[in-house]
Amino acid sequence: MEELDLQLLCQEISKKYFHKKFRHQITYNSRLKSSGGRYILKTGNIEINPKVETILGKDVLIGVIKHELCHYHLHQEGKGYRHQDRDFKMLLQQVGGHRFVERMEPYRYVYACNSCGVTFHRMRKIDTKKFRCGRCRGNLVLDSTSES
Repeated sequence: MEELDLQLLCQEISKKYFHKKFRHQITYNSRLKSSGGRYILKTGNIEINPKVETILGKDVLIGVIKHELCHYHLHQEGKGYRHQDRDFKMLLQQVGGHRFVERMEPYRYVYACNSCGVTFHRMRKIDTKKFRCGRCRGNLVLDSTSES
């Protein structure tokens, strides 16, 4: 989807679900890695991770846009726009936005505890001499890796 199409989609969602106009810009930002999108307080603009649509589909993209529009409209009105605020939680539920986006990239490393057997998924390698199991304080071992 192009930037112009994304802008029109956002304005359409804003009118349909929030009954308000979206007066700022929404753009793709490929530097976003761990989130689906973000609302920028200073400018009022919204940035979306382009992988959301390509990997997870248009329905998830619409859910992410709804989530960011909740931040946008509540902040513009001077209400609680943060994730822990009651206003945000209620509005997000009303419009059917996504609270979380599933992982777009697989974990690279899987560690297992020698004592209790619980597994930990990590993107980065950890020092197994320095870190222990959070459940039983047992030793961790590298169980598998998906690095090429």
